[in-house]
Amino acid sequence: MGSGMSSARRRGFGLEASRGMLPLLALQVLIEYGRAGASRPPVTAALLAANSLIYLRPGALDGVLPSLSRVSFNPQLIVEFGDLTRFFLSPFYHLSESHLFYNMTSLLWKGIQLETSMGSAEFASMVAVLLGLSQGITLLLSKGLLLLGDDTAYYDQHAVGFSGVLFAMKVVLNTWSDDFVYLHGMVVPAKYAAWAELILIQVFIPGTSFLGHLGGILAGLVYLWLKRAFNGPDPITLLISSVANVVTWPVRFAQNLLRSARSQGRATGRGRVGRRISARDSPRGFWRCPTCTYDNSVSTDICEMCSTAREDHAFLRRQHHQARGSTELSVDEMRRRRLQRFDR
Repeated sequence: MGSGMSSARRRGFGLEASRGMLPLLALQVLIEYGRAGASRPPVTAALLAANSLIYLRPGALDGVLPSLSRVSFNPQLIVEFGDLTRFFLSPFYHLSESHLFYNMTSLLWKGIQLETSMGSAEFASMVAVLLGLSQGITLLLSKGLLLLGDDTAYYDQHAVGFSGVLFAMKVVLNTWSDDFVYLHGMVVPAKYAAWAELILIQVFIPGTSFLGHLGGILAGLVYLWLKRAFNGPDPITLLISSVANVVTWPVRFAQNLLRSARSQGRATGRGRVGRRISARDSPRGFWRCPTCTYDNSVSTDICEMCSTAREDHAFLRRQHHQARGSTELSVDEMRRRRLQRFDR
């Protein structure tokens, strides 16, 4: 469960001392991605790395990345001054180590399930859409409350964190589920888990942004409605797929070369023992034995490895044997000839 989009209206933006939760997060990621047969979805891994690096700000990143106070989500600054940096970057910033840990643990669990079932391109498209929708709906809710006569409590609030997107992902993940989930000791239908979590987090962690979480839930519902209304891949998914195909083309080309080289078989003696394929696929100047797949020279009609007659000359060969009154070679005779061949 995500810890929520933390509000920073009345507190400073300093990072707390490490409490050992980040190594625990790294251990969870290693366990999930190191399991035998694990799908290892790359977009989820990239999101985990981006959020963690922005929080840790190692080396040169500390001088490049804007400060937390510069990117915190504030509806008043976004609407009145057009500060879009706060709109797009605030989800990737976190107030504390525990805030980052709970959000990234939730992202790890939800991201692996969704990306595995949807595919990386569609999952990346969904995350981009959910981020924009959750931020936009939160902005509209804040402005709407102000117009309705509410004070500036929500309109002037600062908030950061990925939990708005996580609430939207929870809606997408559970909307068609008939299962039940445990939530703080309560058993609730999975399709209503996001709503229950919205209320429980606000009760137990009052410093979180209620509108940010509500905006995430509504964003998930809007996304599902758009998916039902417009069948087929969306433009963002097509764009991401095209870029991914271009970027990964050299890797796929190298893999195809290796796969082709492995399928050619291995050379031995004057011929080659390879896959059981048709005679027309044999190298020029050779014919492939249907019994042992050894490539023989066209100058001979008998396989040099197992003494099997050449297929296209089989009828003439049988006539020759009948004229001489000979019979087909027995299994023991074929085995004896093979041994003689290897003993040379």
